[in-house]
Amino acid sequence: MSRRGLLIILSSPSGAGKSTLSNRLRDWDSSIRFSISATTRDPRPGETDGREYHFRSEAEFKRMVADGEMLEHAHVFGNHYGSPLPPVRDAIEEGCDVLFDIDWQGAQQIRNSALKDNVLSIFLLPPSIKELHERLQARGQDSAETIAKRMQKSWDEISHWDAYDYVLINDDLDATDARLKTIVSAERLRREQQPDLVDHVRALHREFEEMS
Repeated sequence: MSRRGLLIILSSPSGAGKSTLSNRLRDWDSSIRFSISATTRDPRPGETDGREYHFRSEAEFKRMVADGEMLEHAHVFGNHYGSPLPPVRDAIEEGCDVLFDIDWQGAQQIRNSALKDNVLSIFLLPPSIKELHERLQARGQDSAETIAKRMQKSWDEISHWDAYDYVLINDDLDATDARLKTIVSAERLRREQQPDLVDHVRALHREFEEMS
């Protein structure tokens, strides 16, 4: 029986584990498509256009927003980020789930979009602020100044935890991973995600009447 795809939104403050869990989720089910964001920031060493991000000029990004080609967009740390709409819309119509690694602002925009009925939103909380800070330092990707900015932003992000369908405390990566997969498996079976159910019930009804 066919189903509509889910828009799986995974949000958290930086360092809470969403990138690791996103990768695990896609390893678990390779049919899940990752929504590759567009951004105006410069590529980092090793990044390729169309793989990590769609790298766009500020003028091109603003044109996409004005033409309704962005499902959501935000201005973060001096750069624009957004999720192109056409590939997302095509995927859910084909019955494929799309995974979003975005912040609460982007999640809110998607929940208010025309695709809101297909949204599954999950927020990851760190076990403590101290551990969150230690994780950011251990990554070795950012300067002390950038880490300080991310920590300042983390509380604002955490304060929106109650706007999500599910909230997981990532105090044990394997356990959180298992809970995340359970959530996705159950949500795929929601009545709204199975458009063929109505026809199937009608067929059962006709069969019942023919036997009467």
